[in-house]
Amino acid sequence: MTFLDVIIRGLKRRPVRTGLTLLGISVGIAAVVALIGLSRGLVTSWTAGMKERGTEIVVSNFRGSLTPKPFPASTRDRIANLPGVATTCTILVDLMGIENAELMIVSGREWGCFAWDNLKLVSGRMPNDQNERAVVLGTNAADILKKKIGDTVQIETEELTVVGIANGGAFVENGSVILSLPLLQQITGNHDQISAIDVRVTPGMTDAGIRHLCDEMNRLIPEGRAEPAGEHIASSEGYRVISAMSWGTSLLAILVGVLGVTNTMLMSVFERKQEIAVLLALGWRPSRIVRMILWESALLGFLGGIIGVL
Repeated sequence: MTFLDVIIRGLKRRPVRTGLTLLGISVGIAAVVALIGLSRGLVTSWTAGMKERGTEIVVSNFRGSLTPKPFPASTRDRIANLPGVATTCTILVDLMGIENAELMIVSGREWGCFAWDNLKLVSGRMPNDQNERAVVLGTNAADILKKKIGDTVQIETEELTVVGIANGGAFVENGSVILSLPLLQQITGNHDQISAIDVRVTPGMTDAGIRHLCDEMNRLIPEGRAEPAGEHIASSEGYRVISAMSWGTSLLAILVGVLGVTNTMLMSVFERKQEIAVLLALGWRPSRIVRMILWESALLGFLGGIIGVL
Protein backbone atom coordinates (compact mmCIF):
# COMPACT_ATOMS: atom_id res chain seq x y z
CA MET A 1 0.00 0.00 0.00
CA THR A 2 1.48 3.32 -1.08
CA PHE A 3 1.41 6.60 0.83
CA LEU A 4 -1.28 7.91 -1.55
CA ASP A 5 -3.40 4.80 -0.96
CA VAL A 6 -3.29 5.47 2.79
CA ILE A 7 -4.44 9.07 2.21
CA ILE A 8 -7.34 8.05 -0.05
CA ARG A 9 -8.33 5.27 2.33
CA GLY A 10 -8.49 7.79 5.16
CA LEU A 11 -10.93 9.96 3.20
CA LYS A 12 -13.07 6.95 2.31
CA ARG A 13 -13.50 5.84 5.91
CA ARG A 14 -16.46 8.20 6.41
CA PRO A 15 -17.84 8.86 2.89
CA VAL A 16 -20.87 10.85 4.10
CA ARG A 17 -18.77 13.20 6.21
CA THR A 18 -16.20 13.56 3.44
CA GLY A 19 -18.98 14.26 0.94
CA LEU A 20 -20.58 16.91 3.14
CA THR A 21 -17.21 18.58 3.66
CA LEU A 22 -16.61 18.60 -0.10
CA LEU A 23 -20.07 20.11 -0.56
CA GLY A 24 -19.34 22.86 1.96
CA ILE A 25 -16.02 23.71 0.33
CA SER A 26 -17.49 23.70 -3.17
CA VAL A 27 -20.38 25.97 -2.15
CA GLY A 28 -17.91 28.37 -0.53
CA ILE A 29 -15.66 28.46 -3.59
CA ALA A 30 -18.67 28.85 -5.90
CA ALA A 31 -19.84 31.82 -3.80
CA VAL A 32 -16.40 33.43 -4.05
CA VAL A 33 -16.29 33.00 -7.83
CA ALA A 34 -19.88 34.21 -8.32
CA LEU A 35 -19.69 37.28 -6.07
CA ILE A 36 -16.32 38.49 -7.30
CA GLY A 37 -17.45 37.82 -10.86
CA LEU A 38 -20.58 39.89 -10.18
CA SER A 39 -18.66 42.95 -9.02
CA ARG A 40 -16.14 42.71 -11.85
CA GLY A 41 -18.92 42.07 -14.34
CA LEU A 42 -20.61 45.28 -13.23
CA VAL A 43 -17.49 47.27 -14.08
CA THR A 44 -17.03 45.45 -17.38
CA SER A 45 -20.65 45.97 -18.40
CA TRP A 46 -20.71 49.64 -17.44
CA THR A 47 -17.41 50.27 -19.22
CA ALA A 48 -18.76 48.49 -22.30
CA GLY A 49 -21.81 50.75 -22.19
CA MET A 50 -19.59 53.83 -22.08
CA LYS A 51 -17.56 52.50 -24.99
CA GLU A 52 -20.69 51.84 -27.05
CA ARG A 53 -21.77 55.45 -26.50
CA GLY A 54 -18.33 56.73 -27.42
CA THR A 55 -17.99 58.36 -23.99
CA GLU A 56 -14.41 59.02 -22.92
CA ILE A 57 -14.92 61.14 -19.80
CA VAL A 58 -17.78 61.02 -17.31
CA VAL A 59 -18.61 63.87 -14.95
CA SER A 60 -20.78 62.81 -12.01
CA ASN A 61 -21.16 63.09 -8.25
CA PHE A 62 -21.13 59.76 -6.40
CA ARG A 63 -19.82 61.23 -3.14
CA GLY A 64 -21.30 59.29 -0.23
CA SER A 65 -24.11 57.84 -2.32
CA LEU A 66 -24.94 54.58 -4.09
CA THR A 67 -26.39 56.50 -7.04
CA PRO A 68 -25.11 59.73 -8.61
CA LYS A 69 -26.43 62.87 -6.96
CA PRO A 70 -28.07 65.46 -9.23
CA PHE A 71 -26.25 68.72 -9.84
CA PRO A 72 -27.11 71.82 -11.93
CA ALA A 73 -27.31 71.31 -15.68
CA SER A 74 -25.47 74.62 -16.09
CA THR A 75 -22.31 72.81 -14.95
CA ARG A 76 -21.91 71.63 -18.53
CA ASP A 77 -21.39 75.22 -19.73
CA ARG A 78 -18.19 75.51 -17.70
CA ILE A 79 -16.48 72.56 -19.37
CA ALA A 80 -18.00 72.42 -22.86
CA ASN A 81 -15.55 74.95 -24.32
CA LEU A 82 -12.39 73.57 -22.76
CA PRO A 83 -9.65 72.70 -25.28
CA GLY A 84 -9.90 69.00 -26.05
CA VAL A 85 -13.66 68.70 -25.50
CA ALA A 86 -15.34 67.69 -28.75
CA THR A 87 -18.94 67.33 -27.57
CA THR A 88 -20.96 66.72 -24.41
CA CYS A 89 -24.21 65.01 -23.47
CA THR A 90 -26.16 65.66 -20.26
CA ILE A 91 -27.90 62.71 -18.61
CA LEU A 92 -30.13 62.12 -15.60
CA VAL A 93 -29.95 58.55 -14.28
CA ASP A 94 -31.93 57.03 -11.44
CA LEU A 95 -32.71 53.60 -10.01
CA MET A 96 -36.47 53.26 -9.76
CA GLY A 97 -39.12 50.64 -9.14
CA ILE A 98 -41.21 50.25 -12.27
CA GLU A 99 -44.37 48.16 -12.16
CA ASN A 100 -43.34 44.54 -11.45
CA ALA A 101 -39.61 45.35 -11.42
CA GLU A 102 -38.30 46.48 -8.04
CA LEU A 103 -35.25 48.28 -9.39
CA MET A 104 -34.42 49.41 -12.91
CA ILE A 105 -32.11 51.96 -14.49
CA VAL A 106 -34.06 54.92 -15.87
CA SER A 107 -31.96 57.11 -18.14
CA GLY A 108 -33.06 60.56 -19.28
CA ARG A 109 -30.84 61.78 -22.11
CA GLU A 110 -30.38 65.17 -23.68
CA TRP A 111 -32.35 65.17 -26.89
CA GLY A 112 -30.23 64.79 -30.02
CA CYS A 113 -26.95 64.09 -28.21
CA PHE A 114 -24.62 61.21 -29.04
CA ALA A 115 -25.94 59.02 -26.18
CA TRP A 116 -28.88 58.13 -28.45
CA ASP A 117 -26.68 57.09 -31.37
CA ASN A 118 -25.63 53.68 -30.04
CA LEU A 119 -29.23 52.50 -29.64
CA LYS A 120 -30.01 50.09 -32.48
CA LEU A 121 -33.74 49.64 -32.87
CA VAL A 122 -34.98 46.06 -32.73
CA SER A 123 -38.55 47.18 -33.26
CA GLY A 124 -40.56 50.39 -33.25
CA ARG A 125 -39.05 53.85 -33.51
CA MET A 126 -37.35 56.58 -31.53
CA PRO A 127 -39.45 59.33 -29.89
CA ASN A 128 -40.41 62.08 -32.32
CA ASP A 129 -39.08 64.83 -30.07
CA GLN A 130 -38.10 65.51 -26.47
CA ASN A 131 -41.65 66.39 -25.50
CA GLU A 132 -43.28 63.15 -26.65
CA ARG A 133 -44.40 61.15 -23.63
CA ALA A 134 -42.64 58.02 -24.78
CA VAL A 135 -39.85 55.66 -23.77
CA VAL A 136 -37.45 53.31 -25.49
CA LEU A 137 -36.77 50.05 -23.66
CA GLY A 138 -33.55 48.08 -23.79
CA THR A 139 -34.09 44.50 -24.92
CA ASN A 140 -33.61 43.11 -21.40
CA ALA A 141 -35.82 45.79 -19.88
CA ALA A 142 -38.60 44.90 -22.33
CA ASP A 143 -38.34 41.24 -21.29
CA ILE A 144 -38.35 42.05 -17.57
CA LEU A 145 -41.33 44.39 -17.84
CA LYS A 146 -43.05 42.14 -20.41
CA LYS A 147 -43.72 45.10 -22.68
CA LYS A 148 -44.07 45.45 -26.43
CA ILE A 149 -44.50 48.37 -28.80
CA GLY A 150 -47.65 50.33 -27.97
CA ASP A 151 -47.82 49.25 -24.31
CA THR A 152 -47.58 51.79 -21.53
CA VAL A 153 -45.02 51.96 -18.73
CA GLN A 154 -45.75 53.71 -15.46
CA ILE A 155 -42.88 55.75 -14.05
CA GLU A 156 -43.85 57.36 -10.76
CA THR A 157 -47.34 58.70 -11.51
CA GLU A 158 -46.83 59.08 -15.26
CA GLU A 159 -47.85 56.60 -17.95
CA LEU A 160 -45.56 56.66 -20.97
CA THR A 161 -45.94 54.80 -24.25
CA VAL A 162 -43.33 52.28 -25.37
CA VAL A 163 -42.42 53.41 -28.89
CA GLY A 164 -39.21 51.45 -29.38
CA ILE A 165 -37.17 48.48 -28.19
CA ALA A 166 -33.44 48.84 -28.75
CA ASN A 167 -30.16 47.00 -28.39
CA GLY A 168 -27.62 49.26 -26.72
CA GLY A 169 -24.69 46.89 -27.19
CA ALA A 170 -24.05 46.41 -23.46
CA PHE A 171 -25.88 44.80 -20.54
CA VAL A 172 -26.41 48.09 -18.70
CA GLU A 173 -27.86 49.77 -21.78
CA ASN A 174 -30.11 46.81 -22.58
CA GLY A 175 -31.49 46.83 -19.06
CA SER A 176 -32.44 50.51 -19.12
CA VAL A 177 -35.62 52.50 -19.64
CA ILE A 178 -34.60 55.43 -21.85
CA LEU A 179 -36.45 58.70 -22.37
CA SER A 180 -35.73 62.35 -23.02
CA LEU A 181 -33.97 64.36 -20.32
CA PRO A 182 -36.68 67.05 -19.91
CA LEU A 183 -39.34 64.36 -19.52
CA LEU A 184 -37.48 62.54 -16.72
CA GLN A 185 -36.65 65.86 -15.04
CA GLN A 186 -40.36 66.67 -15.01
CA ILE A 187 -41.39 63.25 -13.69
CA THR A 188 -38.82 63.19 -10.88
CA GLY A 189 -39.02 66.88 -10.02
CA ASN A 190 -35.32 67.40 -10.78
CA HIS A 191 -35.84 70.51 -12.89
CA ASP A 192 -32.63 71.77 -14.50
CA GLN A 193 -30.75 68.97 -12.74
CA ILE A 194 -28.57 66.23 -14.23
CA SER A 195 -26.56 63.38 -12.73
CA ALA A 196 -23.87 62.94 -15.37
CA ILE A 197 -22.16 64.62 -18.28
CA ASP A 198 -20.76 62.30 -20.93
CA VAL A 199 -17.83 63.84 -22.77
CA ARG A 200 -16.19 63.00 -26.06
CA VAL A 201 -12.70 64.37 -26.56
CA THR A 202 -11.02 65.48 -29.75
CA PRO A 203 -9.77 62.57 -31.88
CA GLY A 204 -6.25 61.40 -31.20
CA MET A 205 -6.06 62.53 -27.57
CA THR A 206 -3.85 60.23 -25.49
CA ASP A 207 -4.74 58.70 -22.13
CA ALA A 208 -2.42 61.22 -20.48
CA GLY A 209 -4.24 64.01 -22.28
CA ILE A 210 -7.61 62.68 -21.09
CA ARG A 211 -6.38 62.59 -17.49
CA HIS A 212 -5.05 66.13 -17.80
CA LEU A 213 -8.42 67.26 -19.18
CA CYS A 214 -10.16 65.56 -16.22
CA ASP A 215 -7.91 67.52 -13.85
CA GLU A 216 -8.85 70.76 -15.63
CA MET A 217 -12.55 69.94 -15.31
CA ASN A 218 -12.24 69.08 -11.63
CA ARG A 219 -10.74 72.50 -10.94
CA LEU A 220 -13.74 74.14 -12.59
CA ILE A 221 -16.60 72.02 -11.21
CA PRO A 222 -16.35 71.28 -7.47
CA GLU A 223 -19.92 69.93 -7.50
CA GLY A 224 -18.90 67.01 -9.73
CA ARG A 225 -15.94 64.81 -10.51
CA ALA A 226 -14.55 64.10 -13.97
CA GLU A 227 -12.97 60.69 -14.56
CA PRO A 228 -11.98 58.60 -17.57
CA ALA A 229 -14.97 56.47 -18.57
CA GLY A 230 -13.15 53.22 -17.83
CA GLU A 231 -12.53 54.23 -14.20
CA HIS A 232 -15.83 55.95 -13.51
CA ILE A 233 -17.89 53.11 -12.03
CA ALA A 234 -14.98 51.45 -10.19
CA SER A 235 -14.47 54.58 -8.09
CA SER A 236 -18.15 55.03 -7.23
CA GLU A 237 -19.55 54.50 -3.75
CA GLY A 238 -22.02 51.94 -5.06
CA TYR A 239 -19.29 49.77 -6.56
CA ARG A 240 -17.19 49.99 -3.40
CA VAL A 241 -20.16 48.81 -1.32
CA ILE A 242 -20.89 45.92 -3.71
CA SER A 243 -17.22 44.97 -3.82
CA ALA A 244 -16.89 45.09 -0.02
CA MET A 245 -20.01 42.96 0.40
CA SER A 246 -18.71 40.48 -2.17
CA TRP A 247 -15.34 40.13 -0.48
CA GLY A 248 -16.91 39.96 2.99
CA THR A 249 -19.31 37.21 1.96
CA SER A 250 -16.51 35.40 0.15
CA LEU A 251 -14.25 35.47 3.20
CA LEU A 252 -17.10 34.16 5.34
CA ALA A 253 -17.70 31.33 2.86
CA ILE A 254 -13.99 30.46 2.88
CA LEU A 255 -13.95 30.50 6.69
CA VAL A 256 -16.88 28.08 6.78
CA GLY A 257 -15.02 25.80 4.37
CA VAL A 258 -11.84 25.92 6.47
CA LEU A 259 -13.79 25.11 9.63
CA GLY A 260 -15.47 22.22 7.82
CA VAL A 261 -12.14 20.73 6.77
CA THR A 262 -10.70 21.27 10.26
CA ASN A 263 -13.66 19.53 11.88
CA THR A 264 -13.46 16.62 9.45
CA MET A 265 -9.75 16.10 10.03
CA LEU A 266 -10.02 16.39 13.82
CA MET A 267 -12.75 13.76 13.85
CA SER A 268 -10.70 11.60 11.51
CA VAL A 269 -7.65 11.75 13.77
CA PHE A 270 -9.75 11.04 16.87
CA GLU A 271 -11.34 7.97 15.26
CA ARG A 272 -8.03 6.63 13.92
CA LYS A 273 -6.03 6.61 17.13
CA GLN A 274 -5.57 2.85 16.93
CA GLU A 275 -4.55 3.01 13.27
CA ILE A 276 -2.04 5.77 14.03
CA ALA A 277 -0.65 3.71 16.92
CA VAL A 278 -0.20 0.73 14.59
CA LEU A 279 1.60 2.91 12.03
CA LEU A 280 3.92 4.19 14.74
CA ALA A 281 4.59 0.61 15.83
CA LEU A 282 5.42 -0.28 12.22
CA GLY A 283 8.10 2.39 12.19
CA TRP A 284 6.30 5.42 10.79
CA ARG A 285 7.73 8.65 12.11
CA PRO A 286 5.34 11.17 13.72
CA SER A 287 6.30 13.68 11.01
CA ARG A 288 5.11 11.25 8.32
CA ILE A 289 1.77 10.81 10.06
CA VAL A 290 1.39 14.59 10.26
CA ARG A 291 2.17 14.80 6.53
CA MET A 292 -0.47 12.15 5.85
CA ILE A 293 -3.13 14.17 7.69
CA LEU A 294 -2.06 17.40 5.98
CA TRP A 295 -2.17 15.72 2.57
CA GLU A 296 -5.67 14.44 3.30
CA SER A 297 -6.72 18.00 4.17
CA ALA A 298 -5.08 19.37 1.04
CA LEU A 299 -6.71 16.74 -1.18
CA LEU A 300 -10.09 17.46 0.38
CA GLY A 301 -9.68 21.19 -0.20
CA PHE A 302 -8.41 20.69 -3.76
CA LEU A 303 -11.31 18.46 -4.77
CA GLY A 304 -13.83 20.82 -3.16
CA GLY A 305 -12.26 23.77 -4.96
CA ILE A 306 -12.42 22.02 -8.33
CA ILE A 307 -16.09 21.16 -7.81
CA GLY A 308 -16.85 24.74 -6.72
CA VAL A 309 -15.20 26.30 -9.76
CA LEU A 310 -17.03 23.93 -12.09
